[in-house]
Amino acid sequence: MSDTPAPPPVSGRPRREKPEKIRCDACPVLCYIAEGRAGACDRYANVDGILTRVDPLVILDRMASDGGELVSFLDNGRDWGGEIVNTSDRFVTAVGAGTTYPDYKPAPFIVSSQMDGIDMVTVVTEGIFSYCGVKLKIDTDRHLGPETASVRYNGEVVGHVSTAEYGSQMMSLGGVHHLTGGSKKEGRATCEALLHLCNRQAVELTVDDGVSLVVEAGKPPVIDGEREERMRVGCGSAAIGMFAQQWFRHLDEVVVVDDHITGVLSEHQAGKLLDVPPTGIRIKGHKSTPGRYFRVAEPGQGWGGTDIVDPLSIIDRFDAKTAWPGLRMLMVSTTGDHAAYYELDADLQPVPIPMPDPVAASVARVQENCEPALCSVVFIGGAGGSLRAGVTENPVKLTRSVRETLTHVTSGGAEVYIWPGGGITYMVDVMQMPENSFGYVPTPALVAPIEFTLRLSDYAALGGHMESVRALDDVTGVAQGGLRHLGRASDPARWPVLPHRFGWTTE
Repeated sequence: MSDTPAPPPVSGRPRREKPEKIRCDACPVLCYIAEGRAGACDRYANVDGILTRVDPLVILDRMASDGGELVSFLDNGRDWGGEIVNTSDRFVTAVGAGTTYPDYKPAPFIVSSQMDGIDMVTVVTEGIFSYCGVKLKIDTDRHLGPETASVRYNGEVVGHVSTAEYGSQMMSLGGVHHLTGGSKKEGRATCEALLHLCNRQAVELTVDDGVSLVVEAGKPPVIDGEREERMRVGCGSAAIGMFAQQWFRHLDEVVVVDDHITGVLSEHQAGKLLDVPPTGIRIKGHKSTPGRYFRVAEPGQGWGGTDIVDPLSIIDRFDAKTAWPGLRMLMVSTTGDHAAYYELDADLQPVPIPMPDPVAASVARVQENCEPALCSVVFIGGAGGSLRAGVTENPVKLTRSVRETLTHVTSGGAEVYIWPGGGITYMVDVMQMPENSFGYVPTPALVAPIEFTLRLSDYAALGGHMESVRALDDVTGVAQGGLRHLGRASDPARWPVLPHRFGWTTE
């Protein structure tokens, strides 16, 4: 060891001490966080040397009006009055609760309550989901891209086009292969897209060999810069069935153009029952059953989700033995956005003429019966064994309890659908959850709220962490980020804690 003294500070200035950092153990990233700073996820911060959850813990109030305000321990400069919130009309969600990582720890909040004389417990945690994704339902007739085509966000593949359902195009985004199985850039792009979608923010996506679109939960899709207004009333055949009585008095023929099933009034069973005479029309495409045609054109951005610009292009001819001059024909799309009226001339050729008022009124009725086009975002995640360990020392018992409906699962207080089969794979509509319910960690993975509610006696039988159970009013004293008090967004009758809904009794 040298006895040489340390050199004096440069220019005689005192040496600045670096602020001490603390290590966050809320996720596998294990950030070192300086005082006054937040970690990479922006969910945990170093406050006076203490690891602190930044976001407020969300509590739902069954009787409150929608859109409650933020409530913290210091409200408008006044000290919190210590009001008791341990009532049957309050439900602690996992939004803002924190996580169980490392997973041997009990869940952040295991809250006891009583409803209808039954002692119950709700286990509250924010799960870190690498195995998660989003299912998109986009209400549109337009062709977005080929099935299985890649969907990109910021140039990175984050999912694919799935099946086309009734008036909607489905997409599947995320999943572990995009989050962790590709490049770092792909994983980050996937995580960011999922996070924005789940938190009800607009996301711009592109489809290979398809369109560019903007998707936002609860809002109409914007496709190639054009806002979609209406979801189809039905396929072409269904439209014939719905509106045949309004058409047959004013028209001799109606063709409802549709990429999937194009309907023809005179051939359709609805027309037959109304004694609509044959018109001799010959439609291009594959005839299915009378009045129903498949593949009259290719998918596209035109009439009825086809590539048609001129609707007459799907008509081969009118049979001269059956058709007659002056025959009145309406061609209309499944949303009523496209419509044209024709009469046959002496050569049995359709001639466009101004639409009579009764016919225009029928087109307006088609539009009236179309629901608004919206984007739906459904989060899907698998609650793994590690998350379940925060609920019970024997995680498989929790899975069985969910299967046996002894344990009710919610996400941010919202109803979930539990998939059949093994594990706890659930789906939830993000529009039913509190705003900004989702977070992320840079592994990358999403952080989503999940709650397990069951009778206290059943929880003890599961091998639950009974030593960590606390009363609901005690929770208010330990919620690091304060409280956010929200009214229940959906039907109060579907309250997360109603024992009679699940067959729970005092026995």
